[in-house]
Amino acid sequence: MISTVHAIYENGVFRPVEPVSLPENTPVELELRTVGPDESAARPGEGILRLAGALADDPHWDGIMAEIQRERKHERRPQMEEP
Repeated sequence: MISTVHAIYENGVFRPVEPVSLPENTPVELELRTVGPDESAARPGEGILRLAGALADDPHWDGIMAEIQRERKHERRPQMEEP
C-alpha cells in the first residue's frame, strides 16, 4: 500500500497530522520531502513528478486504461468502397 501522510518532525519523532490506519508496530518506509512556504512555488514538471505512480494500485483505473487502448485501436476513418 502506498499513501501520503503529512507529519511534523519533533524531538526525533514524526507525528502524523491526520489519523493513520495501520496496526501498531507496522514497519513502514519513509520518503521525506519538506513542505513549506519556499516549496509552494511549483517548478516546471513538479506536478507530473508528484503524480507519477499515484494510480498504480487502483484496479478501477486499469479498466479505464484498457478501454482507452481499445478505442485507440478502433478504426475511425470511413471505409471507401472499391469501384
